[in-house]
Amino acid sequence: MTLRRKYHSFTQIPLAVRWLMPITWVLLGLSRVIVLLLPFRKLAPLLGCRADAPVLPLVAPQHLQRLRNLKQLIAITSHYCPWKANCFAQAITAKVWLSWWGLPYTLFFGVARDPAQQLKAHAWLIAGPVVVCGGNSFAQFTVVASYVSQPFSANK
Repeated sequence: MTLRRKYHSFTQIPLAVRWLMPITWVLLGLSRVIVLLLPFRKLAPLLGCRADAPVLPLVAPQHLQRLRNLKQLIAITSHYCPWKANCFAQAITAKVWLSWWGLPYTLFFGVARDPAQQLKAHAWLIAGPVVVCGGNSFAQFTVVASYVSQPFSANK
């Protein structure tokens, strides 16, 4: 009965999300390894262009459904990882997909203090009006850095 229910749940996921799950699963794993092995100063140039002030990128209306699908894709796939697919790995994975698709994004890093006065860090990625991963974290975290998508050159 459980297997049948799981299969039914899986078939309810939009096809546009389902067929990208294996690739996203691998990307989440690679992102996690990169976060663990590379110092941030080496990783930062791969995230995009450092923004002096937080910027929210504009996205054409025809791309909004793709962004919503990506949000769902990352949320679902991260639950099936045997490793910790934390906010940073999710943000890197989302950045990779958006770069492949040529869509603008902003990746934010923030910090906050928890009730025990311990410092917490968080990463989230926004494309247009869609918070692709990490939740709408502006209220809970102070933005300490943001990276925007690299502009595409017509000469490429």
